[in-house]
Amino acid sequence: MIFEADLQSWDKLGLSEATTERVRSLGFTAPTPVQAVCIPLLLRNKDVSAEAATGSGKTLAFVLPICEILMGNSEKLKPLAALIVSPTRELAQQTHQLFKSLKFPNLRVQLITGGHSIQKDVEKFEKMKGAHVVVGTPGRLADVLSARNANNNLCRYSRNLEILILDEADRLLELHFEILLGNILAVLPKQRRTGLFSATQTKQLDDLKRAGLRNPVTVSVKEKHNLKTPVQLQNFVTQVEPEAKLSVLVAFLKQHRTEKIMVFLSTCATVQYFHTIIKHLFPDLSMLLALHGKLRSNRSKVFAKFSGTKSGVLLCTDVMARGVDIPKVDWVVQYDPPLSGSVFVHRCGRTARMGNEGSAVVFLMPNEMSYTKFLTLNQTIKLDPMQAPENVEDVTDVIRHLEADNESIYIEAMRAFVSYIQSYRKHECNLLFRVEELEFGRLAMGYALLKIPYMPELKGKKLSGFKPPIGIISHHLEAKRAAKNARGGSKRRYKKKRKNSDIISTDMNPSAKRRLKAQLKEERELDELIMDEKLIKKEKLHKITKEQFEERFLPMDK
Repeated sequence: MIFEADLQSWDKLGLSEATTERVRSLGFTAPTPVQAVCIPLLLRNKDVSAEAATGSGKTLAFVLPICEILMGNSEKLKPLAALIVSPTRELAQQTHQLFKSLKFPNLRVQLITGGHSIQKDVEKFEKMKGAHVVVGTPGRLADVLSARNANNNLCRYSRNLEILILDEADRLLELHFEILLGNILAVLPKQRRTGLFSATQTKQLDDLKRAGLRNPVTVSVKEKHNLKTPVQLQNFVTQVEPEAKLSVLVAFLKQHRTEKIMVFLSTCATVQYFHTIIKHLFPDLSMLLALHGKLRSNRSKVFAKFSGTKSGVLLCTDVMARGVDIPKVDWVVQYDPPLSGSVFVHRCGRTARMGNEGSAVVFLMPNEMSYTKFLTLNQTIKLDPMQAPENVEDVTDVIRHLEADNESIYIEAMRAFVSYIQSYRKHECNLLFRVEELEFGRLAMGYALLKIPYMPELKGKKLSGFKPPIGIISHHLEAKRAAKNARGGSKRRYKKKRKNSDIISTDMNPSAKRRLKAQLKEERELDELIMDEKLIKKEKLHKITKEQFEERFLPMDK
């Protein structure tokens, strides 16, 4: 069933005056189409499967009916009357915060996600005298609901459940939570109301509907502009050469320094590396944060901090692409194209939410420009061309100096490059994004690498466009030599044939071992720099051919 929904008043949806007053106090003056359609259906005890565009207000479409139903029967209200399953901690946290913002005095809501022991969640549930609404992620909820012991009332109260919501259900399946969802559904009563909310409909979603919903009303809510992205969103594309991509990003961030920007990158390693170097390149940036799936303990704080700021930059992976509602994001920058067309839509949807204006730009290399036609045909998205900022300063040498002076940055750069190539191989549109068409040498320059790492994808590939950092290696070598001389020179060079295990005695005390290991490491680094410098000088003086230089300096066959 498709509903063409116009905006109307909250008063016409069957909500009580107490609920409408609270929602208006939060600044929601009128319902969005998905809210106007789904709220009455859930209030009439219907199971609902709803598809609506990203940023359309799906969260409020199920939060309000839950509050209305539970508070309307507050005298008989039982623990664990409603359960909301979210794909990520950030989305669960946001939903939990929305319940708190509505300020229903007798409604107890608990957030259950990972990052601590199951026992803490159980104890908190007991301390609250049983939360009426539980919001959580699949892994932790499955653990808590299956942890059958004498003290786990949370598990025992699962039979009280009246309402189950599967939020961003398509994302739940994309993240392969099918088994966990099955475990959760297995302990819940069959007689319940169930809402399934998503931005897209898939075959997997149909299977989930059959397993979890009883005769659902399937709703596809379309705004009058039949687009998958918000009407107020401006979508742009910028063509960028591989070696200039990072420099263009830094220039873009400086140009929009007073705005709130999300930058999407393909891997956790790239997020970490870019966060490190942009801090050095742009120290007066008002706020620079990083958020990715491998960041465990601090994710909630980072999310809250960026949500509350008026300007700043968040570097992130697609963990932030779905569902989360960050207020007033001015720009979404897709530095790396996402692995699927649907994720492109969700990334863009982090801006221009709930009627606000916003802009999104994707950086594409020349070999990737056909992606724009794919998006037009597959996702009905039109991208307008946007020129890169003028007079872009090349930041490559600055970053290379940072790497030469700091081994951890050097390692971060290598990991980021390797992870990017490996991610590129997995792209859903592999006919458009072909690893074979990548210019690896120029890409390595775009990551400001000192050397290209050995990896199978580069075997037998030409690495033209990579410029060895001759001056930087020589400068760093002189600095190393000067530091060594300042300490009185090398008292003794260990014979290279001797192994470290022969040198480092088991009888040494720990501090002596650490000092000796550090000295050996420094010796190895110095040797490598000397070899690199000699090789570069030989090629410069034409004592070896370019092919011989590349064979020794670049990873051609390993």
